[in-house]
Amino acid sequence: MNCEKTKKLISYINNCCEKKNYFLAKYVSPILLLTLRIMIAMVFLKSGMIKIHNFDSTVFLFENEYNVPLVSPIFAAYSATFFELACSVLLIIGLATRLATLPLIGMALVIQFSVMQHPIHFYWIAVLATILTFGPGCISLDALIKRCAQNCANK
Repeated sequence: MNCEKTKKLISYINNCCEKKNYFLAKYVSPILLLTLRIMIAMVFLKSGMIKIHNFDSTVFLFENEYNVPLVSPIFAAYSATFFELACSVLLIIGLATRLATLPLIGMALVIQFSVMQHPIHFYWIAVLATILTFGPGCISLDALIKRCAQNCANK
């Protein structure tokens, strides 16, 4: 009799865990991934907007202040501005999301190890790596395109 109660308890716990996992995967995870995408995109978008607003100052900083390795300061200024703006927009709308994280991870690494050491850069890398690993979630253009492609393939 005791063994049967234990089996029922284990079955009940498994059922609860399955329901919790389903709820988390269906409702919580997409909202968290959307929040992470917008949050990290805003960091880089604001930086890109500042750079483009006064591009002469940006070039001056890359020439005199930032010690970016291997590339010319002017190229670094243009590419940093472009990638901050373009990849931020891609992250927000959820298009080519995993691809958009790669330049931003690279920038965060260059900033951390060549320009300015600060613990927040590791936080940025962790958030971007999470998005790279798990993808944009179902609240994204990537997911919409995937659903449309699957619907077309099933017809």
